[in-house]
Amino acid sequence: MSDLFSIAEKDETPRVEKSDSAFRTISEVSSELGVPQHVLRFWESRFSQIRPMKRGGGRRYYRPEDVALLKRIKVLLYTDGLTIKGVQKLLRDGSEGSSPEPESPKVSDKPLMERKELERVLADLTALRDDLRAALSVAANG
Repeated sequence: MSDLFSIAEKDETPRVEKSDSAFRTISEVSSELGVPQHVLRFWESRFSQIRPMKRGGGRRYYRPEDVALLKRIKVLLYTDGLTIKGVQKLLRDGSEGSSPEPESPKVSDKPLMERKELERVLADLTALRDDLRAALSVAANG
């Protein structure tokens, strides 16, 4: 019995690394991105820019450009917090279409700008609160 386990554990099927220009199956892309296959199919329905080749039986083969775009979409949705509509607008307007790399300065600067704006609004509201407290204190004591 122990021989069976040792044989199963020794199943060392050599895995060949694909080149960067090779097409990927949906399961390979799913594993690489850490996203379920049904999510990739959903994104295909929402983003017309993703156009995997389909072979017999409907098998999808993603081009390197598709994989790069899917990586960018994942960052925009999961890291930057954009909505599907927000990402669609970015892609439609072309600000992301030509360079789907995660290091795009236009998108990565946006959350920082929004944060600075929110910090400014918070400071204004805090100052307004303090002014109201002071006015209420004067009214209560006066």
